[in-house]
Amino acid sequence: MPKMKTKSGAKKRFRVTGSGKIKRKKAFKSHILTKKSSKRKRNLTQTTLVNDADVKAVRKMLPNS
Repeated sequence: MPKMKTKSGAKKRFRVTGSGKIKRKKAFKSHILTKKSSKRKRNLTQTTLVNDADVKAVRKMLPNS
């Protein structure tokens, strides 16, 4: 049986934590930043966990983790 391939886009966007949860970065921090408040931009910098509803789909894209 051939090796399972990881989706290239997913491996750049997600990291698996030590406890097995999946970390992601928040969206809306790349451009059009002048109209966003400093507080909003600061909160967008933080990482967060993938929602429970999406974990199954992300794990399918990252078979080796």
